[in-house]
Amino acid sequence: MTRTMHRLFDELLGRKGSDLHLAVGYPPLVRTHGDLVPLDHPPLGVAELEGLLLSIVSPEQRQHIEQQLDLDFAYAYADKARFRANYFYRQSGIGAVFRTIPTKVLSLEQLACPPVVRALAERRSGLVLVTGPTGSGKSTTLAAMIRHINDTRACHILTIEDPVEFVHEPRKAQVTHREVGPHASSFAAAIRSAGRENPDVILIGELRGNETMKLALQLASFGILVFATVHTNSAPATIDRIINAFPADEQPQVRGMLAESLAGIVAQQLLKTADGRGRCAAHEVLVGTGAVRSLIREAKIFQIASAMQTGQGVGMQTMDMALMQLFAAGRVSAEVAIEKASDKEAFERAAKNRPRPT
Repeated sequence: MTRTMHRLFDELLGRKGSDLHLAVGYPPLVRTHGDLVPLDHPPLGVAELEGLLLSIVSPEQRQHIEQQLDLDFAYAYADKARFRANYFYRQSGIGAVFRTIPTKVLSLEQLACPPVVRALAERRSGLVLVTGPTGSGKSTTLAAMIRHINDTRACHILTIEDPVEFVHEPRKAQVTHREVGPHASSFAAAIRSAGRENPDVILIGELRGNETMKLALQLASFGILVFATVHTNSAPATIDRIINAFPADEQPQVRGMLAESLAGIVAQQLLKTADGRGRCAAHEVLVGTGAVRSLIREAKIFQIASAMQTGQGVGMQTMDMALMQLFAAGRVSAEVAIEKASDKEAFERAAKNRPRPT
């Protein structure tokens, strides 16, 4: 049977995989429940892989990869799924990774997000950051938060992404999707013009560099609810990343802007479930309370973990607290939880003394 991209997509979807990896000299690989496994195919050759990958791009996209040597875009496969695609060159030739974007946006309840995540989505202004490593489900959580707003609030939602991932059909809200490239020259240009488009809610796919960070902080201070992602593993690390992106002489001003605008940070990790049939998310949550704002202004970021431990009444929790909840509920094994824990020795001691449900 001749291999086509659509047949490979069908196999990916049939296995409920999250990613499809294609590289010269290897069979197609699918990531399922976090593990990368080969499909029952012979290895891909240079000419065949180039033919497969170029069969689904436009002439402009083909020119881009030939000139820039990489390409990011979204691809819609009929009504079955959308994929976020990344093409790149490596030593053996062209390669690609496709990330599955479900056509159905799951709800916060279906994702088992803590109630505080819904409360953050119901804010009317401020900056909400969803962080975590690549493949941790940041986009899925953000899409669920946007879905909640779309279901419950008559407002204007503007998304700025590269590429557009989840497509939200208007329900109560008007939804405008803008893609960097086709609709705007850069993230910064799109964010600069966003304030003139009368949005109530703005989703920025990723904060890249201090210019986009400062623009996002300014929009949040204007009474707009701004969502964005950052590639960091914890709430304190996210605050450090933003502040340290600026020169030393600008950092006091940025600390003040961040303290004023920050509504909350959700840092998440994906873990294999104990039954081996799927994955679940652990959420670290920081809420922008008065105490947290003071710590940011005073550059006492090292005290934020303690503030999260004592802020459970408003929904705050550290990653280790979230992991312990999942372990105690029997959703993840001790080994998997310890691997993701910040203080592994303390977590291991606590896990030994924690009774598990029978």
